[in-house]
Amino acid sequence: MKAIVLVGGFGTRLRPLTLSRPKQMLPVGSVTMLERVVSRLASHGVDTAVLSLGYQPDAFIEQFPDDICAGVKLVYAVEPEPLDTAGAIAFAARSAGVDETFIALNGDVLSQIDLSALVAAHRDFGGSATIALTQVDDPSRFGVVPIDDTGRVIEFVEKPEPGTAPSNWINAGTYVLEPSVVEMIPKDQKVSIERQTFPALAAAGELFAVQSDGYWIDAGTPEAYLQAQLDIIDGINGSGESLVDATSVVAQDASVDRSAIGAGVVIEGGAQIVDSVIMAGSTIGAGSRIERSIIGGGSLVAPNTRLSDLSVVGYGETLGVGIDAAGGIFPGPDDWNV
Repeated sequence: MKAIVLVGGFGTRLRPLTLSRPKQMLPVGSVTMLERVVSRLASHGVDTAVLSLGYQPDAFIEQFPDDICAGVKLVYAVEPEPLDTAGAIAFAARSAGVDETFIALNGDVLSQIDLSALVAAHRDFGGSATIALTQVDDPSRFGVVPIDDTGRVIEFVEKPEPGTAPSNWINAGTYVLEPSVVEMIPKDQKVSIERQTFPALAAAGELFAVQSDGYWIDAGTPEAYLQAQLDIIDGINGSGESLVDATSVVAQDASVDRSAIGAGVVIEGGAQIVDSVIMAGSTIGAGSRIERSIIGGGSLVAPNTRLSDLSVVGYGETLGVGIDAAGGIFPGPDDWNV
């Protein structure tokens, strides 16, 4: 089976980390976010993944020069301009010649949704599209999907006002689609699958959904991106794995607690790293404390620095001596040049 992976977004919520690369190229442990997503596809029999590209497409092509990721063949479909979710799926399907039932999913979602069961349910339903659903406490940021007792979608409510949602089961960003869905999407036009395509399919009785209690996280914000790594360390997503790279150097009197430490990272004497992500090639100066924060690759954090409360440091940054920041952003928005 083929899958289309949506990876064309600008990643604005994860700036400044995404100023120099797409968010799916950010590391989650020792591999990129995309590799985690594609590896999951591979475990359910997907042999070809079509990447729907937009923002910085060369980053993907350079990362996988053999066009193979996690054992899956990659095909690239580069949008000439942003086409929104349905437009991007249709463009990628047409570009790659996808003409059978296929999976489509967001490339910034890490999950344990049973894709094989989702495909089987789709075939049993006999409809045009089947959506995986996940349950959240606050559905107002998502597409809410109430269903009847047969699994048929009653309506598709995109980002309802707080307190008005008809359900807390939301669109998990993973779909099984028939080629007929592609045919109904106009060529080379901006079309939202959440606001246009799915509501039209629901009205026609052709949209179904499956509720899933498997692990799920949209890793597109700093808080969620950090949490995704902590969930791997804690065994909430998977069986638990160390995300401290073997090539990192941690001083004897430094400490690393519940954190992801990339290749070649240096943690100098007396530094404390707690619930954080330190990407490859960065150095954390002596006596610093980095707590619940994210340090981009190749950055230099001077001694005695204090970062906490989702502070984010971009790639290749240098932080001077004595910075004490809670929720700090380096560089700040005024220096983003976007």
